Amino acid sequence: MKKSQLIVADADILPEVFTKVLEVKRLIVCKDEKSLASACKRVGISRSAYYKYKDSVFSYEELFTRKIVNMYLLLSDSPGVLSNALAFLYSLRANILTVNQSIPVDGVATVNISIRLTEDDDKELERLNSIRELSGVLELRIISAE
Repeated sequence: MKKSQLIVADADILPEVFTKVLEVKRLIVCKDEKSLASACKRVGISRSAYYKYKDSVFSYEELFTRKIVNMYLLLSDSPGVLSNALAFLYSLRANILTVNQSIPVDGVATVNISIRLTEDDDKELERLNSIRELSGVLELRIISAE
């Protein structure tokens, strides 16, 4: 059985069909086209070419330029605390991927948030740690950072 091997290559050296498959995927996900057939027609490839490569062609641009951080917050059960924390993340230009909040018990709620940081700066996590200073944020734990 042949083991799969991933290779990262500049799109400029690859056959044009690969970048077109990526564009079809983007059009479908962003709902810019109503159907796969219209997306393929718009970028100029056949549906069979799309199906041939769709499971083998991926963009790794975001993987190399951004960091995904998973964090745990313990917040007081007060109006606006979660909203302020999310606004703080927005101020860091973080893309919020997931937010999972528990039902408050004994005046506190746990929140797990996954974000994608976009800055190429070593001080990102240090700035992220200052979320602790917000009113109502009782605890912050960085669970993982890729």
